Amino acid sequence: MVFEGGLIAREITAGIRASLVGDAPIVRAIVMAPSAATESYLRIKEARAREAGMYLELIRMENDATTEDLLEKIALPGADSIIVQLPLPEQVDTKTVLDAIPLSLDADVLSTAAHDAFEKGDSDALLPPVVAAMKEILERSGVEVQGKRAVVIGQGWLVGEPCAAWLAQAGVSVETLTRDSGDLSILKNADIVVSGAGSPGLIRPEHLMNGVVLIDAGTSESGGAIVGDADPACAELASVFTPVPGGVGPIAVACLFANAALLTKRHGLQSR
Repeated sequence: MVFEGGLIAREITAGIRASLVGDAPIVRAIVMAPSAATESYLRIKEARAREAGMYLELIRMENDATTEDLLEKIALPGADSIIVQLPLPEQVDTKTVLDAIPLSLDADVLSTAAHDAFEKGDSDALLPPVVAAMKEILERSGVEVQGKRAVVIGQGWLVGEPCAAWLAQAGVSVETLTRDSGDLSILKNADIVVSGAGSPGLIRPEHLMNGVVLIDAGTSESGGAIVGDADPACAELASVFTPVPGGVGPIAVACLFANAALLTKRHGLQSR
């Protein structure tokens, strides 16, 4: 099954819009030195924000901006949620910037405080958007994850690390694969593969078992196009396959705005 994310994303954003009362919540997005993949995600975010009844306040920083410049934008009043588009250039202290996002405004679960609450399983913790998208895909596909074997490719803050943590919480036996920790042969034993490597065509059909659930959350540019980590031919043997673009990405963005709506309601800025 090739899992197309656009329809699911629109269902989620329609539900968000229906739940909001009053002025449109403002989601501030701070962007610096965007790549082609980043620009693609920003276009998706702007469209999903409109669908969800929200306003995406896009702040584009100069390429030579400093950590302090970004901290000033985060501290500006008027936002109901704040997101920082990653990656940031080397001259910026990414951790300092992300940790400056107040927990009450962190819809993307990027700060250490929000991330720690998620990993501890706190009752009021938000799911990182890619994790929420993965959960949505698994549930809608009828995949029972408990007791399954999973390989997560990559240990990034946005995809690999949080996806591995959530799968482990759900009773999955998880192995993380990085450039230094092994080779793709371990994928042959995986019921579920989640990839966030950002390496075009990394995963090929011969690496996988028949019936695998393959969630491709890796994005990169190849030949002027946005592509994923998995060769599209993998769809032929996967029981669930998410294409790039159009699979995980739209759902993750919709889940980001679902988080923003929840935070807005917690602020008391929206009421029924």
